[in-house]
Amino acid sequence: MANERKTEIITRKHFEKFQNVIEIEEQSSDNPQIDKLLKTASKKGTGKGRPEFLISYKKNSDLLIVVECKANITKHESKNRDKYSEYAVDGVLLYASYLAKSFDILAIAISGETKQELKVSHFLHLKSEKKAFKVFDDKLLNAENYLDGYLKTPEKIRQDYHTLLEFTKQLNEKLHTYKILESQRSLLISCILIALENQAFRNSYSSHNTPKNLANALVQTVSNELDSANINGKRLENLNIQFSFIKTDTSLSTKDKILKELIDEIDENINTFIKTHEYFDVLGQLYIEFLRYANSDKGLGIVLTPPHITELFADLAQVNKNSIAYDNCTGTGGFLISAMKKMIEDAKGDQNKIKEIKTKQLIGTEYQSHIFALAVSNMYIHQDGKTNIIKGSCFDSSIISEVKNNKPTVGFLNPPYKSNKKKDTDELEFILNNLECLTDGGTCIAIVPMQSALAQKGKVLELKKKLLEKHTLEAVLSMPDELFFNSKVNVVSCIMIFTAHKPHYKNKETYFGYYKNDGFVKRKSKGRIDANGTWETIKEKWLSNFINKKREPGFSINKIITAEMEWVAEAYMETDYSKLNDADFENTILDYFTFLYQNKLTKKI
Repeated sequence: MANERKTEIITRKHFEKFQNVIEIEEQSSDNPQIDKLLKTASKKGTGKGRPEFLISYKKNSDLLIVVECKANITKHESKNRDKYSEYAVDGVLLYASYLAKSFDILAIAISGETKQELKVSHFLHLKSEKKAFKVFDDKLLNAENYLDGYLKTPEKIRQDYHTLLEFTKQLNEKLHTYKILESQRSLLISCILIALENQAFRNSYSSHNTPKNLANALVQTVSNELDSANINGKRLENLNIQFSFIKTDTSLSTKDKILKELIDEIDENINTFIKTHEYFDVLGQLYIEFLRYANSDKGLGIVLTPPHITELFADLAQVNKNSIAYDNCTGTGGFLISAMKKMIEDAKGDQNKIKEIKTKQLIGTEYQSHIFALAVSNMYIHQDGKTNIIKGSCFDSSIISEVKNNKPTVGFLNPPYKSNKKKDTDELEFILNNLECLTDGGTCIAIVPMQSALAQKGKVLELKKKLLEKHTLEAVLSMPDELFFNSKVNVVSCIMIFTAHKPHYKNKETYFGYYKNDGFVKRKSKGRIDANGTWETIKEKWLSNFINKKREPGFSINKIITAEMEWVAEAYMETDYSKLNDADFENTILDYFTFLYQNKLTKKI
């Protein structure tokens, strides 16, 4: 006869080995919040739910593990997962649905009376989400692996990112109340984050007697930290100038508790996110959020790249531990951080190689002083105080020479988008500049306005000719129309991919992708987000089609091109008519008439 106690003994012995980091409870919990949630969670629909085990982490109160055991492996999971009292998976998912009202739940179903036959299934049900999803494999893991895996799931990262954006919105409103300029808000946050890396400051900041003393200590600590990280000379002088406003700002330096409370909140909300999710361009996203309310930099052509696109660049370039990445329009450093993440993953724990990646294999140039400060801060926060971020124009011959000496193999850029002024530097000139600095055969990836690819006359045509004379156009990918919605910049863009210093062969086929749907949707107050968690699947298809140069009607095509032609998929793509239906026709007609009406081209529909 099957004996469920045997399954429970195996499970208990496994988790008891990790009692230094977890607490194990059975059937019920001393935590009143957990106990309340289980009051109506009975598997039979009447009364209190009693899971076999409830496991909580001593240092992470967000995650709760719930375990349900069955002796017989044939009672592991039912077809519809609706026989809660009979099957392990069904039961544990029921408990998870109740407990997820207040916690992130790792639900573990375990069946079998011996270790050899043990059957294990894992599900993660995030707080306030509608359903659970499968995670991990079919073996019991140690407590640290469960916590680490939970924190690194795309779904958890997405949830934490949305929480961060909510905090950012509240923080922005608070900084607006304190009359801190939009352009200074990210600098303030980056200054605080750097200072919190200093243990002495972390231990003492709350004990300063006056706001002025705290403001002075904050700025001086950051200066000392950057100097210790070999950021000195003119670079340090520039950074000190950028952060100096903190010492004289009326709210920060004279009003009691304001700066201290900001440090507390930033440490709890932003610093915690950074420590949990490494190599994420947090400062860049904060900068975007703050400028959404100001638009003060729109005239300068600043369009910061969304983080899922900076990561896509690293994947498209197939960055590895030996790559040397260069961004000649660094901005806040988003591309370099995504490249760093990919390179460090490929280093597989080799600390010497990781140190080399951080100190020698990431190069950037940034012209604007306050953005330069953010880029350096961003790299420092990611434990990289020695990254080669150069202050100045990427077209300066001395900077070009300095970059070339580093022999970059991969180039990334999102250049400043030119206004209607004829004197503005064209986006394609930035691409040519990046390519010039790369080693022979290096890969350059740029995201530029679609008009750069469409141009068939004038200066841009001459630049297209120059590109093909010296380099190979491997691919052009049409991006979603509202990709930069969060930056409040109305520009339709495309990604261009080049191989450096290899003239474009006249019969070479260039890959064109119609990558218009990245799965992101607009949400009030959150901007454009991956609300449905579809991005990873979509990205996999994008990469697969690009790497294999796959031709797919309605999605991608290969085409021999010249400079005079339009470099976009839309011009050459085959239509898959089998996917068209009446609704497509109706929606197109509605869109057309809406356009006419909104632009006062018709008075009636």
